[in-house]
Amino acid sequence: MHISSLPSPYGIGTMGECAREFVDFLEKAGQKYWQILPVCPTSYGDSPYQSFSTFAGNPYFIDIDELKKEGLLECSEYEDIDWESEPEKINYGALYEKRYPLLRKAFTRFLEKRDVAFTDFCSEQSIWLDDYALFMTIKKINGGVSWLEWNDDLKKRDKSALEEIISNHKEEIDFWKASQYFFFKQWKKLRKYANDKGISIIGDLPIYVALDSADVWANPNLFQLDEELQPINVAGCPPDGFSATGQLWGNPLFRWEELKKDDYAWWIRRIGYACKIYNVLRLDHFRGFESYYAIPYGDKDASGGHWEKGPGIKLFKAMEEKIGRQDIVAEDLGFLTEPVKELLKESGFPGMKVFELGFDSRDANSNEYQPHNFKENCVAYVGTHDNDTIQGWFTSAAPEDVKYAQEYFGMEDLSEGHWNMMKMLWATVANLAIVQAQDLLGLGSESRMNTPSTFGTNWMWRAKPGSFNDKLAEQMKRCMRLYGR
Repeated sequence: MHISSLPSPYGIGTMGECAREFVDFLEKAGQKYWQILPVCPTSYGDSPYQSFSTFAGNPYFIDIDELKKEGLLECSEYEDIDWESEPEKINYGALYEKRYPLLRKAFTRFLEKRDVAFTDFCSEQSIWLDDYALFMTIKKINGGVSWLEWNDDLKKRDKSALEEIISNHKEEIDFWKASQYFFFKQWKKLRKYANDKGISIIGDLPIYVALDSADVWANPNLFQLDEELQPINVAGCPPDGFSATGQLWGNPLFRWEELKKDDYAWWIRRIGYACKIYNVLRLDHFRGFESYYAIPYGDKDASGGHWEKGPGIKLFKAMEEKIGRQDIVAEDLGFLTEPVKELLKESGFPGMKVFELGFDSRDANSNEYQPHNFKENCVAYVGTHDNDTIQGWFTSAAPEDVKYAQEYFGMEDLSEGHWNMMKMLWATVANLAIVQAQDLLGLGSESRMNTPSTFGTNWMWRAKPGSFNDKLAEQMKRCMRLYGR
């Protein structure tokens, strides 16, 4: 469950009391891991996989009550704000309009008593924070448009043009730095709270970064861009049983030969940074490191793409030499070939097994996702954020697939089918088993987090207050005892 999905009176889940209450629930339920989505800022489309920075934290997750406790906000400044959201849905438009003015009020008070810790934070994180704060400042000056639409001197990072922005907009730059200071101060507090209760946090690192990001603007040489900084090829995946035209993600692709010149320093810094934020790191789209699907920029769908070779094991060997062995889970779903399977084996990372894919007749690898074929070195899921909930799957999947699963799991009453499947998951040999919060609650498709290749209804789900109660915790804990988890 992502932080955004926590129950909260302020339009979206945050890193405050609602997060600590969820950690308390996990402890009571006998859990050891909490998996979340990327915590970076969301941009157009609200996806945590399309962010203005791969290093930054999402300002929406900064808890308002925590800022009030620090004397940076007054209750009267936010208690009557209408976040225009339903109890189970996030309204990102209202958040964009109403959250930042609050953060700016807190920043104004913060300026009056800025502490040494803020100065230290800015210095320690300068390798990414300076570019991020400058990027967001120029974006605001330009009305929020993509950096590809800025004047050439700013788009191409002319030194004198950037120095002028830094000189004339110091307070705005400091605001974006302070927002990150607020975020990571609260994040460290939450992570410590979880870790002290025996709960490790599994984070998520997207393989690609957004085109409209500080990462691409500051490092254009690392991406497949032409002389005018327009993408040459972009990311996606080919047509398959799930989509006749494939998926067009639109992210710029890496110049792996360029990255290789300094032994993948940018990538290793990125992975090392994420491993310090989280206890365990899920590495998104692992198969893209063996070979990746390249779609000509401007194509309307993914059908005209082709495969290119990725860095393979060389990247992970360089990583281990520089920062040591890390606790990583490989998201090895999708179009799997023997070379991809060999890369996973050579890396030693546990891969992912997803029940729903195991009973989906459209998936060519379905047999690998059925529980009787699991190996210990894997992380098992009923479904991920890209899948329907269990109860939703019963109504959206092909009837013959549901019938097959029903017979396999011995399910007579589908109203309790989510518990049947979760129990079977916990009973597997997989070293780690993860269930979606929506499945614990027995929710349907209306609470699905993301439907790939769709737009406008994703990333919105929130749990209702009181959903994660003592009764549910005890039911889970009994299952942990029953299956030795």
